[in-house]
Amino acid sequence: MALIVLFVIFRIFDLLISYLSPSFIAYLGFFPYKELLKDYLLPQWIYSFANFDGIHYLLIAQNGYSQYEQAFFPLYPILIRFFSLVFKNYLISSLIISYVCFLTGLFVFKKYLELILKNKRQVVWTLIFLIIFPSSFFFGAVYTESLFFLTFISSLYFFQKKKYSHSAVFAFFCSLTRLIGIFILIPFLVKIFFEKESLRNKIKKYFLVILSPIIGFASYCYYLFKTTGDAFFFFNSQPAFGANRTTEIIVLPRVIFRYIKIFLTAAHDFQYYVSLFEFIVFVIIFSVLIYGLINLFKKRKDMKYFSSRLGLNLFSLINITLPTLTGTFSSLPRYALFSFSFFIVLSSIKTRCVKTAIAFVFLIFHVLMLALFIQGYFIS
Repeated sequence: MALIVLFVIFRIFDLLISYLSPSFIAYLGFFPYKELLKDYLLPQWIYSFANFDGIHYLLIAQNGYSQYEQAFFPLYPILIRFFSLVFKNYLISSLIISYVCFLTGLFVFKKYLELILKNKRQVVWTLIFLIIFPSSFFFGAVYTESLFFLTFISSLYFFQKKKYSHSAVFAFFCSLTRLIGIFILIPFLVKIFFEKESLRNKIKKYFLVILSPIIGFASYCYYLFKTTGDAFFFFNSQPAFGANRTTEIIVLPRVIFRYIKIFLTAAHDFQYYVSLFEFIVFVIIFSVLIYGLINLFKKRKDMKYFSSRLGLNLFSLINITLPTLTGTFSSLPRYALFSFSFFIVLSSIKTRCVKTAIAFVFLIFHVLMLALFIQGYFIS
């Protein structure tokens, strides 16, 4: 019940920010198809939650894929199309999906945390940090964040509970929602590695759950190959959406060097400060995750605790480093939502005042980022 109350408070809070932001920030709205958002016959403070990528998901749901939109994985627009048969409005359908998935995901996440954490207060603080994180408003937007959150964390929860067929179903859907979904294999494989069973028994027990995200990912690649001739068009189409992305693999040190050069030479405009924020978020989260990883190895005597946390920590690191291979930290604050170990490490801080201060900083940036997003500024 407390989780529902917390969810409702922050959804109302985000809607209030959206409603008030035009009074303080001039509208920019420099992104394709923004004029189509008015066609959904909702007020601006509602339809603006479909800014930027959101409108692409709506158009895919309505018309199927057009050129370069294959960068967006298919499960979310499929669900939007299905629920629009009931609600008769694609935008309303998408927001309902996001809200329901996020609320349900929070309940599952709480149960999962109770399985891998010993301290109940740590569970509560992890949830609080996730909900008020600066970019968490994307959980209530026309984005895949809520759907991915639900499918990913449900798969991990059922895997932890040894309900492998349930876990396999959610892992399949997870890899049809976002590219990073295929990397749910990491926590699976780490957990399996530390199981004291014969290789034969492991293959027999875990074969389906390991195969399911691969099948989900491969099925989308097959669809792309049949329709575009390029099985990896979801990646090769990235440069069409700007954000300085490239299909050439660029290692992390080069990306860091590139950003430092930008900070030293570029004009101090809005984009400069967005880039600076992205860089700072990456450095903080990456550092916290490395600290958490080192700390985990110090406590590896409890193998059940260690294997679950290790897999999640490695996934969290991959989650924030994989996007940087395109040569940019663009959208990193949004991608960081799924580096769950970051929130867990923060929740382990023993001083309550420090945790409260972090929460306050998160909240300030949450308000600022959401207000800018609603007014059409690209911030993640």
